[in-house]
Amino acid sequence: MNPASSEQEIFYELSYYTLAHPDPSFIHQYVVDVFAAQCADQNTKPITITFALVGLYLHLEKNFTGKEVQIAHMKLGNHRQNWPEFKLPDKRGDVTIHDVLAAPEGSKRDETINKWCASVWESYIDSHDKVVNLVKRELWPRKDNKWKYIRG
Repeated sequence: MNPASSEQEIFYELSYYTLAHPDPSFIHQYVVDVFAAQCADQNTKPITITFALVGLYLHLEKNFTGKEVQIAHMKLGNHRQNWPEFKLPDKRGDVTIHDVLAAPEGSKRDETINKWCASVWESYIDSHDKVVNLVKRELWPRKDNKWKYIRG
């Protein structure tokens, strides 16, 4: 990932907001993942794109908190060595970090973060099956329907 320095500075500005956010769900993790997925390029390491897409999937499709996504990332990183390659879409969503910062702090900005996540996740539609299969293989619920390593 090699975002322009101004994009990286804007990310840091948004990080001040998300890291200080009082919600215990840890929305900062969503911002890290969506920014990585949207700014990825041919030089981005496969682990970065994998973690970003797994994080977006778990957040949007499985209602994981940012803390739970962070735990999933740690568990994946502890035992997996080879990371899949993902095709980078030409256009990665209609919502950007600029839209998030333009929204007023509080619930409006938090909603815009979620819209940003959804917009970028949808742009990777061709990768959804690969992400789901990776999650099923590595983190899928056990027979007791609890997430292996993450929940319960």
